[in-house]
Amino acid sequence: MSLGQQLAPHLPFLRRYGRALTGSQVQGDRYVRATLEAIVAAPAEFPRDVEPRLGLYRMFQGIWTSANADTDMDEAPAGEGGDREGVARARLGRMTPLSRQALLLTAMEGFTIEDAAFLIEVDPPEIEALVAEALAEIETQTRARVLIIEDEPIIAMDIETIVRDLGHEVTGVAVTRDEAVALAMEDRPGLVLADIQLADDSSGIDAVKDILAQFQVPVIFITAFPERLLTGERPEPTFLITKPFQRSTVKAAISQALFFDENTVPAE
Repeated sequence: MSLGQQLAPHLPFLRRYGRALTGSQVQGDRYVRATLEAIVAAPAEFPRDVEPRLGLYRMFQGIWTSANADTDMDEAPAGEGGDREGVARARLGRMTPLSRQALLLTAMEGFTIEDAAFLIEVDPPEIEALVAEALAEIETQTRARVLIIEDEPIIAMDIETIVRDLGHEVTGVAVTRDEAVALAMEDRPGLVLADIQLADDSSGIDAVKDILAQFQVPVIFITAFPERLLTGERPEPTFLITKPFQRSTVKAAISQALFFDENTVPAE
């Protein structure tokens, strides 16, 4: 089996990580594309002493780290040192901190502490400390008002419990596209968690499109078939949770979506 064939099943999930890391489908997919280009250009540099998924994420982390090591201060106009420093601080402020990378790798991508340590190139105890740091940061994060769009009662109750336990308020639970839009217009949420397939065979994606046509709000999609929404071939979700999900996964996704919403991601 060729290296490309070994890596193909893992690409959708690398896109998920890239999008969550950058807060953008466009930017996240761009990093994935750069990773693949680097592998094609220098296949001998691909880590062969680990499983393909781990090697793929390690290559991605190398691209991400290299790209974000430069603060772009030299791009500011000459003679405006203060502005250059401002650009640098703003850019660094939009980067996902190492602590959140550790949390995403373990809680969302399911890597072990040891694997995450290999990916970030630190010792395992430091990963544990970084995850603890990210969780502590989440506790201080601004509380959001959350709309849940989910037609399966048990799952909806589970999500609602997780959201409330995290300190957020639930504005409502919708089971159809029309109900979701109506609830959003009646009580504007600060975050939307949406299933893909709804009770009346309507689409959670269409419901979100209707809501976003009225106002901007961060959205996390929930689906049992993530590969269908992580192709990189069309406008797709930035934040995505796979069913069945763990509490830690939902917590990490909510935190990261609000992180970028609070830090105002620049237009692409």
